[in-house]
Amino acid sequence: QVQLVESGGGSVQAGGSLRLACAVSNRTPDFYALGWSRQAPGKEREFVAAIGWYTDNTHYADSVKGRFTISKDKSKNMAYLQMNSLRPEDTAVYYCGSGWSDSDMKNWGKGTLVTVSS
Repeated sequence: QVQLVESGGGSVQAGGSLRLACAVSNRTPDFYALGWSRQAPGKEREFVAAIGWYTDNTHYADSVKGRFTISKDKSKNMAYLQMNSLRPEDTAVYYCGSGWSDSDMKNWGKGTLVTVSS
């Protein structure tokens, strides 16, 4: 089974940046895309972004479009989420999962906490 481990979370001030990383282990033949979701305190999990593993197709939630960039390095089995212009409402635990959409992503990692203060 695919294993995903997130890292790079931390505390930043509004307007700052963070880069999250997702390490992919035990990649299976049906691993075709990777995505990020987040869950804020008291809120449901929200889709953030996804990228194809064999293509560079990406899509983003409207709330992060233009501020966040998802990328990957296949040779290193790594994916990243560059988060710029962070806002307090971006505060959440960020999870890495395999899949393209919020409906099909699975193999979620344990998450990494991002806290944005004003």
